[in-house]
Amino acid sequence: MDKMDFYTALSPTVLPLLKWYQAGHRDLPWRQNPTPYQVWISEIMLQQTRVQAVIPYYHRFLSLFPDVAALAQAPEEQLLKAWEGLGYYSRARNLQRAARIICDRFDGCCPTGYDDWLALPGVGPYTAGAVCSIALGLPVPAVDGNVLRVFSRLLALEEDIAAPAVKKELTALAAALIPPDAPGEYNQALMELGATVCLPNGTPLCQSCPISGCCRAFQDQNQMLFPLKSPKKPRKILKMTVFLVENQGRWALNQRPEKGLLAGLWEFPNTAEPLNREQAAAYLNRWVRPAGEPVPLSPAVHVFTHLEWHMTAWKISADQVLPDCPFIWAKPEEIQKIYPIPSAFSAFTPICIVQNNP
Repeated sequence: MDKMDFYTALSPTVLPLLKWYQAGHRDLPWRQNPTPYQVWISEIMLQQTRVQAVIPYYHRFLSLFPDVAALAQAPEEQLLKAWEGLGYYSRARNLQRAARIICDRFDGCCPTGYDDWLALPGVGPYTAGAVCSIALGLPVPAVDGNVLRVFSRLLALEEDIAAPAVKKELTALAAALIPPDAPGEYNQALMELGATVCLPNGTPLCQSCPISGCCRAFQDQNQMLFPLKSPKKPRKILKMTVFLVENQGRWALNQRPEKGLLAGLWEFPNTAEPLNREQAAAYLNRWVRPAGEPVPLSPAVHVFTHLEWHMTAWKISADQVLPDCPFIWAKPEEIQKIYPIPSAFSAFTPICIVQNNP
């Protein structure tokens, strides 16, 4: 099927899809007053994160950083603490880098052109397209995983949608289909269909789809065959040991390196190997004098995109902190409000808070 065939097959879907979206879409906070800043923040948060998980973060983030200037001027630790639990912390750092560029180059006002958005850190073609179409009314496509999945089923596309050439062709198709008087609504309608009807996991809700009559996969009853994707490589497993060390009501924290996974965030001391009780005690004896034996905690697993942490954990009280100890010691309220600790340690963070706050 060539490009003209693609267009001919999908052009009848535009009007019914728009009517379906206008008749009843999800009432999401960033849709209520879609300014460029609000759409930008929401789209960055929604990367790799479910909508319902994002909503409270979105409200809290805007209350702390209501505009570009506030975001640009925020202390990094406050920014990362506000992002705590969302993961992929480079997104937050790129937001701030971009905000500072906007303040320098655009006088603190969000750009009004697609190319200017695309030049900002952390902003790719999808995010630039979403901001420009939804908040600025520009007829540019916004093709994310939802849209690729919808197109692949509509066309019964027997090509890998992750392949750059395929994605480029489908993006061009999306651009050709955009109604000039409703670019934002059209892009959101495609996203909404993919998120709520043409589902990524499980059986798509084809009986609720406004354009199933144009869908080749539905007509052939082989929806679950699409989209075609190359198999993922298995994730690497890292077996490690985490230490919850308490001294006089404070807990040991360590700051991660400025580059790499979870860069610059705070964590509980740990080592990239599984340790038994005797080994854990010996490891900690370099920095503290324990008040007793390490107490085992329930193990935990955290899954990153390409990596899994399988964590053994020990809790211990320390009578004395040795001079060469590299840790800082944080009060429970500081762990709650100041130090950004990634969700990889969420199985252990409550222990440091609850047990010290009866």
